[in-house]
Amino acid sequence: MLLRIEFESDIPIYMQIKNQIIEGIALGMLKEGDELPSIRQLATDFGINLHTVKKAYDILKDEGFLNVHRRKGYVVTKNATADDNFIESLKKEIHPILANAYCRGMTQDEILRICKEILEQFKNKV
Repeated sequence: MLLRIEFESDIPIYMQIKNQIIEGIALGMLKEGDELPSIRQLATDFGINLHTVKKAYDILKDEGFLNVHRRKGYVVTKNATADDNFIESLKKEIHPILANAYCRGMTQDEILRICKEILEQFKNKV
């Protein structure tokens, strides 16, 4: 899986790394047991601060997407769950996106169609 960092983006680099790793897992590009590059290696590859990569990896570990092994480093796991905290967080993140779509005149059917298309990509592992 190749990560892409957009240095001009409004999205912080650690969030770009986090989001792309989660998407890689959802699309089947990263599987349980896969080892990620070391923090130092990924930071060097992109020319970014070690702490930026560590922050992304630590969040992924806290959310149940990664485990840390003494010899292997950060490894993909499937311990992430949709608990009440996640669901509330998801609602907060989706709310402004849906408000934006609604203000632009999109119908519920159009929005749901887009959501279904995206979910199908994960289901079918593009």
